[in-house]
Amino acid sequence: MPLTIAEITEAFEFANTGGDMGEFRAFVCKRTGKIHYQTDFPDTAELLDELPADIDDEEKYVALPDKRELDLGKPLVLNFVREYLPDDFDDVRYFFNKRGAYSKFKALLARRDAIDHWHAFEAKATEQALRDWCALNEIEIVG
Repeated sequence: MPLTIAEITEAFEFANTGGDMGEFRAFVCKRTGKIHYQTDFPDTAELLDELPADIDDEEKYVALPDKRELDLGKPLVLNFVREYLPDDFDDVRYFFNKRGAYSKFKALLARRDAIDHWHAFEAKATEQALRDWCALNEIEIVG
């Protein structure tokens, strides 16, 4: 059963909630297209359906990736800066060698009035990366 890019994006965003990998997970059943959600937080876990017993069957289920697996973290930021803010490239590269890089990057975007450009760039790159990931994992996307 095919999925929309919006459904895949929603599952991807859920799986990338929080700071630590593995706190939130989403799985796609390749046979039915159903998306299953899981979290380690008890208050939230009560709101989610129980995972199927065979969720570890890699022929049937695939976990949504972390954004770093799709190069949607630092590499994407650097590509954006290289294209839209080339004079700030060295500063941004330096930001990402320290803690708090994203907050510094977002402050720079605000100063350069480039937040909307960044969001559009990020959304386009995320959609393409998810479409590629779906194709690689034999998940049909409609629309």
